[in-house]
Amino acid sequence: MSEFWLTLVDTFTAAFGEAQALTAWEAVAVLLAVAYLILAMKGNIWCWAAAFISTAIYTVLFWKVSLLMESVLNVYYMAMAVYGYWMWTRGGKEHEGVNIVSWRLSTHLKLIGMTTLLAIAVGHFMATQTQAAFPYLDAATTCFAVMTTYLVAKKVLENWIYWFVIDAVSIYLYVSKGLMLTAILFVLYIGMVVFGYVMWRNQMKVQQGSSDVALSSGAA
Repeated sequence: MSEFWLTLVDTFTAAFGEAQALTAWEAVAVLLAVAYLILAMKGNIWCWAAAFISTAIYTVLFWKVSLLMESVLNVYYMAMAVYGYWMWTRGGKEHEGVNIVSWRLSTHLKLIGMTTLLAIAVGHFMATQTQAAFPYLDAATTCFAVMTTYLVAKKVLENWIYWFVIDAVSIYLYVSKGLMLTAILFVLYIGMVVFGYVMWRNQMKVQQGSSDVALSSGAA
């Protein structure tokens, strides 16, 4: 019985020491991640710079705690930060950046179906061929985040709904791995994505109103 308690104490001691080592870099990544989300909510182009640096840090942190797909995901995020910056500044037919759009439910159902199948396949591979922790949950959050980040770059309104679900699942993963600051960040994210959705929806209505005015002026 005493061996059990000694082992338990050693485990908590090791986890606490590891958490201290990760905390400083994690704090920087968290602050930049919050900055990214706030700027993205406002449609500010500098959100992509904050995203690039934050995800570079997280790539290393997640690798250290064996969340392999989360680490790979953040490499993808770095690339998407560059793509998102280009889309928001040079994308669109007129190469003046993209406007906020809303996709049909049928399109989203197809995306969900394809992404779910991919997540199951990736999760199975991770469960049988790697030492990844929580392989299926890790794969699901990764695959859906890959798809949703693309929607952010394209300024698809419904990206905020996807992030709400992804963030809720991610909280469980991060708490389980001792990344407490990141878990707290994602709790904050859940509230912020609701405001993000409302802000983008209002901006989309303004854009549509401006387009209608422009069309009426042209017709006149």
